[in-house]
Amino acid sequence: MQIAQNSVVAFHYTLTNDAGEVLDSSEGRDPLTYLHGAGNIIPGLEKELEGRESGEKLQVTVQPAEGYGENQASLVQEVPRDAFQGVESVEPGMQFQAQTQGGPLMVTVTQVEGDTVTVDGNHPLAGQTLNFDVEIATVREASQEELEHGHVHGEGGVEH
Repeated sequence: MQIAQNSVVAFHYTLTNDAGEVLDSSEGRDPLTYLHGAGNIIPGLEKELEGRESGEKLQVTVQPAEGYGENQASLVQEVPRDAFQGVESVEPGMQFQAQTQGGPLMVTVTQVEGDTVTVDGNHPLAGQTLNFDVEIATVREASQEELEHGHVHGEGGVEH
């Protein structure tokens, strides 16, 4: 069966950046399972998997625009330290959920200087070219319940 709209795909992957550093991998774990066409994975990877079959191996390069987007300077802000009430020590690398006009946004602390904290709301992989080594494990038709919910259920998917 070929990967197409509404198929359930399980695949193993290794993700590296342009420097060849491994950013993520399914090695030693179950394959990543998703519902094709439901926006469950980044668009550039999903597009390259279309039409592929179980057992295929491929290398995919995804540019930022089809991955986690370009870095947006507007998502980097300086905020007063007292915005972190109840947090004893604010350190670079810490993540918090901020409430914005557009809804909740995960931000990462990038710098703490005196009473000023710099936070970045960009995805950690924004602006990066992503290189995937992929091996497709299985492809099957989605169940009616999976289609209604927009994600995979059961093994490798959501249990509810």
